[in-house]
Amino acid sequence: MAYKVDHEYDYLFKIVLIGDSGVGKSNILSRFTRNEFCLESKSTIGVEFATRTLQVEGKTVKAQIWDTAGQERYRAITSAYYRGAVGALLVYDITKRQHLTMSRVPADNAQLLAEKESLSFLETSALEALNVEKAFQTILLDIYHIISKKALAAQEASNSTGVPQGTTINVANISGNADKRPCCSN
Repeated sequence: MAYKVDHEYDYLFKIVLIGDSGVGKSNILSRFTRNEFCLESKSTIGVEFATRTLQVEGKTVKAQIWDTAGQERYRAITSAYYRGAVGALLVYDITKRQHLTMSRVPADNAQLLAEKESLSFLETSALEALNVEKAFQTILLDIYHIISKKALAAQEASNSTGVPQGTTINVANISGNADKRPCCSN
């Protein structure tokens, strides 16, 4: 699928929200993109997405956030939407015991598990607008740093092609026949 080049942003990052049904993925998305919260939100069917543009270290980053359905019956179709994602937020509800049991991660151990797995951990509340902005800023900054390092490494690799930089090659005298005009002169 071809993506239209948009000169309004420097980077486009696809982020997916994953987690069980009813944990608040849709409200986190609406709080971040529209600063709204709905107590009566319904379960997502399939996938929904929204975008928001932010500044990250002087670059304009468009975050495309995909809200996936948490119900088991939608797993086959929602997993296809993970393709092309460069980040994910795992969302669970610490007030619902079944989510803690299913993930086998008590709330007080989540930070330790995240550190062990080299992941970021942040408690948020879409209802109270607590740390939602910070969660997205953190993931976008982390992704930006990874992308920047890869781009720099690729640039350094292309610069080391074996031809010494700054070497002048005079093609006019390469054949040793000074009587001939160079190929490109008039």
